[in-house]
Amino acid sequence: MESTTRMLEGKVGIVTGAGRGIGREIALMMAREGAAVVVNDVGAAADGSDTGERPADEVVAAIAKEKGQAVANFDSVASWDGAHAMVAQAVDRFGRLDFVVNNAGILRDVIFHKMTEADWDAVIAVHLKGTFNVSRAAAERFRAQGGGSIVNFTSTSGLIGNYGQSNYAAAKLGIVGLTRSIALDMSRFHVRCNAVAPFAWTRLTATIPEGRTDAEKRRVENLKKMKPEQIAPLVTFLASDAAAEVNGQVFCVRAGEIVLFSLPRPIRAVHKEGGWTPQSVADVVPAAFKASFVPNQVSSDIFPYEPLF
Repeated sequence: MESTTRMLEGKVGIVTGAGRGIGREIALMMAREGAAVVVNDVGAAADGSDTGERPADEVVAAIAKEKGQAVANFDSVASWDGAHAMVAQAVDRFGRLDFVVNNAGILRDVIFHKMTEADWDAVIAVHLKGTFNVSRAAAERFRAQGGGSIVNFTSTSGLIGNYGQSNYAAAKLGIVGLTRSIALDMSRFHVRCNAVAPFAWTRLTATIPEGRTDAEKRRVENLKKMKPEQIAPLVTFLASDAAAEVNGQVFCVRAGEIVLFSLPRPIRAVHKEGGWTPQSVADVVPAAFKASFVPNQVSSDIFPYEPLF
């Protein structure tokens, strides 16, 4: 029998990119579970350009309609000052800060040899720097109060690979390294940091081309079956005290599945007494390691099956 106690009762948190999609569903569920939520969203388009929209206000209104507590925030996660401002807003409005969910993101997909510096910089700024900025701003508060939880968003584009997403993949795998480092550095202050790779059909994934091959079309159709609200339960758990023993881990949510990802570890080694020359490397290493080389694959190669609900 599931507990009737709300998992985040009395907690205060920030959810970035919470105006739409996955972030919106996380903010709504966290409010239903008792948290006061700073709903952060700049209202940008999928590529990061300004739209003039303020979807965070709509989410705050939806939370208020359900008798929850929330406040809108329009600062950019890519700004150091903006990140500190949203932390200050949480403390000023609700008196504390217990968790941060770094969900904000944009996409500028393009094949690598056509990617511009602007495409690279924009995606890195929002995903990787943005995750650092908000986590760093929260870390000061968490350290002072002796606890807190950070949930970062990664992607199988970085963990496995996808076409046309070198900027996004680099940022998302960088977030894994950042997650592990925060978990190590902040554990002495009882601060936890974990990462989640989501599968869901959102306005960002809706920018993915329908595809030309049957396999590509099937991948998109599978994505359409997976809903943003299916990501929220794991994230809510990770932000709560119930996850006190979970730190530095990388999860994936795919419809009804929760997957734990492995992290890089040595798998093979060779040694040559006296050291190596380029020729001896050529003579030994390819043959010794070939069976253990990781093939170049994309997410759909690893998750080729229909979503499990």
